[in-house]
Amino acid sequence: MPDTLRSTATQAEANLHAVLHLVAAGRLRCSETTRRPAAATVAAVAEVLDGGDFYPGEPIAAFAWPLLLQAGGLAELAGGRLQLTDRGRAALGKPAAATIRQLWRSWVTTTLLDEFNRIDRIKGQRAANVLTSVKTRRKAVATALAASQCEWITVDDLFATMRRRRETSPTVARSERGLWKLYLVDPQYGSLGYSGFADWPILEGRYTLAVLFEYAATLGLIDVQYTDPVGARTDYHGNWGAEDLDYLSRYDGLRAIRLNPLGAHALGLTGDHQPPASTTEPERTLKVLPTLDIVAVGDPTAADRLVLDAHAEHTGDRVWTVRADTLLAAAETGRPLGQFVTFLTDRAMHDLPAALAVLVDDVTTRATRISDRGLVRLVECADAPLATLVARDPKLRTLCTLVGDRHLAVPVEHETQFRRALRALGYTTNPAG
Repeated sequence: MPDTLRSTATQAEANLHAVLHLVAAGRLRCSETTRRPAAATVAAVAEVLDGGDFYPGEPIAAFAWPLLLQAGGLAELAGGRLQLTDRGRAALGKPAAATIRQLWRSWVTTTLLDEFNRIDRIKGQRAANVLTSVKTRRKAVATALAASQCEWITVDDLFATMRRRRETSPTVARSERGLWKLYLVDPQYGSLGYSGFADWPILEGRYTLAVLFEYAATLGLIDVQYTDPVGARTDYHGNWGAEDLDYLSRYDGLRAIRLNPLGAHALGLTGDHQPPASTTEPERTLKVLPTLDIVAVGDPTAADRLVLDAHAEHTGDRVWTVRADTLLAAAETGRPLGQFVTFLTDRAMHDLPAALAVLVDDVTTRATRISDRGLVRLVECADAPLATLVARDPKLRTLCTLVGDRHLAVPVEHETQFRRALRALGYTTNPAG
């Protein structure tokens, strides 16, 4: 595989919204124990990535995105399936740069995953008291990245710079004793406790590569130069059992990085970020008919199909039909309908029919007439005077709403305070009610 040079920022901004659409469609599942994405989820994400994953058949960005969304509070697990949070729904209608900045900052402090676990050829990591705090290590890498300037730097030069400063060296093993528990191939002969078997590039270096390649590059903070990991690094060849390994980690092929403007913004080095004007426009391969059927003349990308599926019913091989109910369903998930109109405008072979604008305006108006105010507990009072007494009490009136003559709606987040104030008034709720 020849060296590949990839500018990641524009792709990451597109990928963020594509993966959010996947979550909104209920397509992504993760383990409720580890919160790691299932194999089918990784495959689904890989299918919509702009430019594909870094390596075919070796998930890096496709593995990272579901974890990044969870760590950033944009998605949460419900019955093993990811669903958008209020923050995630809002992100669908916001510029990607601000969301990516927030995702990186959340990732630096998360304990959702230790990237070193992804270097699965180094065994023994699950033993007690082996690894240092992942947040401390990740902060060291983030500090080194912020100090790298916005110029290309080879991985080996970056390693040399990181080793010179304590605050940029992400110590992996908690102690010398912990080193003996880490090993390649065999826990006795391949232990990293032997002299020279756990040099900085093998532990700290590999951890740094994982953070940079799988998370910083996935979020579009760094442009990357990389090649096939097989044979890319030889620094582990002196270890026992190394002759059985083509490479030590899937990230070994990363050769050089460059902090780009989006990365400088995410790391707080610059103010507002203005994405560069796109040099490529979406292909105009859609026809939007007066009947509000959308016909794909060419082959829509996987990400474009997600947007069409979210706003219209797939009624034929290359046909989607827009109706009021399909647009209402899209609005219900937090998708701004104006963005769908822009999406069609950019891809249609002609001007959009007036009927579409009328329908979108009508649905947008109706979608704002009724609001979801969250879950409430319905409390029934014996009579209207008692309900009025509770609803007008100085301590209770901000915790409940009078519904009809005898019922009170109590938001679940206020339930504990409501019960406490109700007891102070001299009443309590009947459990049977």
